[in-house]
Amino acid sequence: MYLSICCCFLLWAPALTLKNLNYSVPEEQGAGTVIGNIGKDARLQPGLPPAERGGGGGRSKSGSYRVLENSAPHLLDVDADSGLLYTKQRIDRESLCRHTAKCQLSLEVFANDKEICMIKVEIQDINDNSPSFPSDQIEMDISENAAPGTRFPLTSAHDPDAGENGLRTYLLTRDDHGLFALDVKSRGDGTKFPELVIQKALDREQQNHHTLVLTALDGGEPPRSATVQINVKVIDSNDNSPVFEAPSYLVEVPENSPLGTVVIDLNATDADEGPNGEVLYSFSSYVPDRVRELFSIDPKTGLIRVKGNLDYEENGMLEIDVQARDLGPNPIPAHCKVTVKLIDRNDNAPSIGFVSVRQGALSEAAPPGTVIALVRVTDRDSGKNGQLQCRVLGGGGTAGGGPLGGSGGSVPFKLEENYDNFYTVVTDRPLDRETQDEYNVTIVARDGGSPPLNSTKSFSVKILDENDNPPRFTKGLYVLQVHENNIPGEYLGSVLAQDPDLGQNGTVSYSILPSHIGDVSIYTYVSVNPTNGAIYALRSFNYEQTKAFEFKVLAKDSGAPAHLESNATVRVTVLDVNDNAPVIVLPTLQNDTAELQVPRNAGLGYLVSTVRALDSDFGESGRLTYEIVDGNDDHLFEIDPSSGEIRTLHPFWEDVTPVVELVVKVTDHGKPTLSAVAKLIIRSVSGSLPEGVPRVNGEQHHWDMSLPLIVTLSTISIILLAAMITIAVKCKRENKEIRTYNCRIAEYSHPQLGGGKGKKKKINKNDIMLVQSEVEERNAMNVMNVGHAGCHTSFTGQGTNASETPATRMSIIQTDNFPAEPNYMGSRQQFVQSSSTFKDPERASLRDSGHGDSDQADSDQDTNKGSCCDMSVREALKMKTTSTKSQPLEQGE
Repeated sequence: MYLSICCCFLLWAPALTLKNLNYSVPEEQGAGTVIGNIGKDARLQPGLPPAERGGGGGRSKSGSYRVLENSAPHLLDVDADSGLLYTKQRIDRESLCRHTAKCQLSLEVFANDKEICMIKVEIQDINDNSPSFPSDQIEMDISENAAPGTRFPLTSAHDPDAGENGLRTYLLTRDDHGLFALDVKSRGDGTKFPELVIQKALDREQQNHHTLVLTALDGGEPPRSATVQINVKVIDSNDNSPVFEAPSYLVEVPENSPLGTVVIDLNATDADEGPNGEVLYSFSSYVPDRVRELFSIDPKTGLIRVKGNLDYEENGMLEIDVQARDLGPNPIPAHCKVTVKLIDRNDNAPSIGFVSVRQGALSEAAPPGTVIALVRVTDRDSGKNGQLQCRVLGGGGTAGGGPLGGSGGSVPFKLEENYDNFYTVVTDRPLDRETQDEYNVTIVARDGGSPPLNSTKSFSVKILDENDNPPRFTKGLYVLQVHENNIPGEYLGSVLAQDPDLGQNGTVSYSILPSHIGDVSIYTYVSVNPTNGAIYALRSFNYEQTKAFEFKVLAKDSGAPAHLESNATVRVTVLDVNDNAPVIVLPTLQNDTAELQVPRNAGLGYLVSTVRALDSDFGESGRLTYEIVDGNDDHLFEIDPSSGEIRTLHPFWEDVTPVVELVVKVTDHGKPTLSAVAKLIIRSVSGSLPEGVPRVNGEQHHWDMSLPLIVTLSTISIILLAAMITIAVKCKRENKEIRTYNCRIAEYSHPQLGGGKGKKKKINKNDIMLVQSEVEERNAMNVMNVGHAGCHTSFTGQGTNASETPATRMSIIQTDNFPAEPNYMGSRQQFVQSSSTFKDPERASLRDSGHGDSDQADSDQDTNKGSCCDMSVREALKMKTTSTKSQPLEQGE
């Protein structure tokens, strides 16, 4: 016994390794003979002890080695723990492999749950069988006329041994006269057969019987042999023997041909006449029985037909030895060989076998490429008929050829080709148990024949749930409503989060995330049921204090090792309830009564008072309506339903009744409505109201709560405005210090302006008095419409031209009697334009009007252009008419 190990490592999947082991063992070994150690010979990593291995993915067998496939389970086996390959009984190669030259057994062993060992055990032949002949004697009749070289096939010996121990040759002995020779030939399958050849002419008269010994020898050491006695009877011969058209024929016949199909029509001719020329066909005596079972020959016509089922996979080529002899005395047969070559037909569908299938559920978190099955696909056909295409039905990854059509659905698996018709089924993409929790994986194999043949085989894969889905709320925002003044513990609504995972991975619990409403914890407002997400109020809500609030609800599952969570926002809106009645704040009530005094003859529409009420509610519940419900039978007063203003409807109501008692009702618009009433006693008084008695005609009002805020804001605004104005005025005064006054015509109307001998006096604004006449009042609008540039020219102070004299300037005033009414305006305009004292109006500045630091004068000039100069001129003219016209004017310089 010897060991021949050839380890071929092939990474056929991320989790499995394929290794090949070749062993040989001589036949006739007894039971328990150890052939090899698989773990040692394949250099496998030691696996876990059986106690630590656990379930092994759900397998029922324990141990590190498991036989997946065994071609001879009654002869060989593997120890599950040690990995020893041993025989179970005596192995006889001849009975096991009768028709094959190489006797080989195969096993497939799954080692350590991760490696597959392909084991082939060759059964070595020993020379334990001798050749044997079918019989002890061979009887032959040979005509004396048989020519030298004539051949006679002899019965072959059979040796069950194979190879070197099989039949090797034949020997012919006891031929004392050298009349016969032996020629050993080989068939197409390698078997040898002897032919007796006539070396010399036979003479029946000299010797009519010859005894020969045929010995068959094998190739063993020492060789074994067998003998058979050949008895040759020399008879009187026939002159001509049948002759075939050819010594050999080659015929192609499809396998599975119907019974009776003609294989070949042989024809042998004999030149003799009569019975000596009639030919009979038959199979040679040494034709194997299997050939006789498959074919038949017509003895008269030589027609060979199919008799049995021709199987290319069993034997692709058959040889038929045919002889033809005539019916004459002492016939000499003719021989030919017919070789039948079978044509392969696609008559075998692919065969699918599961070497290993993953036991138990597959986690949905398994990455792409995870191996779930090892598959072996074979086809007995050859050539194109045996070329395979395999795939997972509904999946991807066609292995072994082009694409396969007709896939239904889509499964996340594909088939990968590995080695020697082995395929692995692996995951093609991430799995999702929530989409599908179980798959029926179907392997489809198709050959390349025409038409092609298909085979399918299925197995189930269950998907194990993982905590890969967080709870998801049905809404991102839940809006709940509750009426104020609710009862603590009242149910507000529910939130719902769904988790498609199973078991604890899909069990959802709810909680409220910490937050505050103002300075108060949310946990004092609401609570949530951790199981069903129901939300309850923990307090009674007041709409006037809290109109709405928000908080977040957390939903988490109970998955391991870490839970997943999500949250949603819940907005609770407090609905207003009409729970606050109106409160009358104006006028001030004592015991729901107020007394009002109104002057006599106040007249129609006089504002007696304003009834003001407050309601803490909002919306319609806070909208108020005022009405007089009693005491106004004479319709002396009316009240505005919106503002609450009470006014007189009768100009002399006090004549009807000096005292009126009105009952005023204030009603809100809530449901149900709430109201407040007040009695107003209205008295008429003569003259003005006494000191200390509040006026009811609107001069004094009681303000609401917003009044202090309004006053404060107004005060601040006024202060800021005053500060801005002060800063602006101060800047303006500084700019006017260097300027002189305009419209200095008024200077000559002053008594002090005429004297002083060359002295100049700067006119102050207090020295000028402007008096408007009735004519000017009537013509105020006309004065305003005079061109704005008429009197905007400024008189220079100390910068006045030295050539100008007071007499010159005075002459301008004394030129003419200025008419009143419109003529004055026209003359004044003409007068201004003729004076050399006035500068170009387009270059004049209204703000340099000569009023010095008078802000009011500047403002007058800004808002009423031209009026200052006009009034100054008129004042000067008026003063001149009242003074002595002959008073001399002295020149200023």
